[in-house]
Amino acid sequence: MRFQKHYTREQVRALLPQVRAWLDDLVDRRDKMDKQEELVRSIRPEGADIGGEVVNDWVRLVAEFRTLLFQFYQRDIEIKDIDRGLVDFPAIIGGKEVFLCWEKSEDDVEYWHDLDSGFGGREPL
Repeated sequence: MRFQKHYTREQVRALLPQVRAWLDDLVDRRDKMDKQEELVRSIRPEGADIGGEVVNDWVRLVAEFRTLLFQFYQRDIEIKDIDRGLVDFPAIIGGKEVFLCWEKSEDDVEYWHDLDSGFGGREPL
């Protein structure tokens, strides 16, 4: 088995509100990091080091982003696309290790796919 944790459909359903919130926070932090990086680039003379509040804010955002990613990692949940909110949850179906596949635009977990087939190989549960 590739994963230590495997989810049932009911367990994924119970996690979806939290997963949605984490995904929203990831997108928010990523967008803020992008803006902060642009600001750092715009005020930093070529070859010069800068510090202070601007850099500290960027470092804080990176730390928050990593903390959010860890929420998924420690649960063996894989983010396939942050913008789409595409997430895979390891599961066992018919004795085979697969992913329960969910996208943020979906109300429920309704699909699964083989570990190697990805979104294009989704099958209804």
